[in-house]
Amino acid sequence: MYTAGIDVGSTYTKAAIFGEDGRIVGRGMINTGFRLADAALKAYRLALAQAGLGERHVQYIVSTGYGRYQVPFRDLQVTDLSAQARGAAFFFPETKTVLDIGGQTMKASRVDTGKVKSFRLNDKCAAGTGAFVEKTARYMSYKVEEIGPLVATSREPVAISSVCAVFAESEVINHVSAGATPADIMHGAMVSLVDRSVQLMKRVQMEPEFTLVGGILRFETMVRVVSEKLRAEVNVPPGDLVQYTAAVGAAILAQQRLQKRKNGEFEDRSSKMGRPGVN
Repeated sequence: MYTAGIDVGSTYTKAAIFGEDGRIVGRGMINTGFRLADAALKAYRLALAQAGLGERHVQYIVSTGYGRYQVPFRDLQVTDLSAQARGAAFFFPETKTVLDIGGQTMKASRVDTGKVKSFRLNDKCAAGTGAFVEKTARYMSYKVEEIGPLVATSREPVAISSVCAVFAESEVINHVSAGATPADIMHGAMVSLVDRSVQLMKRVQMEPEFTLVGGILRFETMVRVVSEKLRAEVNVPPGDLVQYTAAVGAAILAQQRLQKRKNGEFEDRSSKMGRPGVN
């Protein structure tokens, strides 16, 4: 019994295939672009290919993320908060607080056994999202994949104190003009982002264990700075799984939904608009 979770994010779309034995058997990720339904289908087929499965093998699909309504072959959609909570609990069962830093939003939530108890969002300004760090890198002519190695060479982060992305960008320009190293500027951008994230976590009355998810957390320096600010150990899913937490959580919710349907616990009224291939 296989299920799939598809997370249509603002920057990347991720898909995960989950087996009833509790294993992730396949995953796929692509740039989202502006054709959200196409991105969902491509990521899904990449995950199927890695799993060595056909579309007919997957019995239930749950979509999540900001583009979750644009997945026409879904059986059900859930919020990314719910999906991230389930995914975080899958990787770290004792998780109590989840910090999710995505390309366009930052979210903090307090959870209990994979269920959201309270949450706060920062989706009003780019200075509080991963996009700020990536934009800073591009301004200095670095690619996103070069951020990690670059910031690892930093000796001391420069101060970026503005709470507005426009003014923060001006600070970056001033630091470049003053001769600050790109590594120290990138480090400063991360520290600035972490300061905002910790404030968000305080607003949900954070408590350990802390689990960090989202694309920007694939940079080790970012994880270290968060840990230092919290003065606590933090959990991070290994490797690129830090970007797949919501997709995994959605696939787990699909397993639970499918099992309840098979047990006759409810009548599934989900309105599937048509699978992409042969069922």
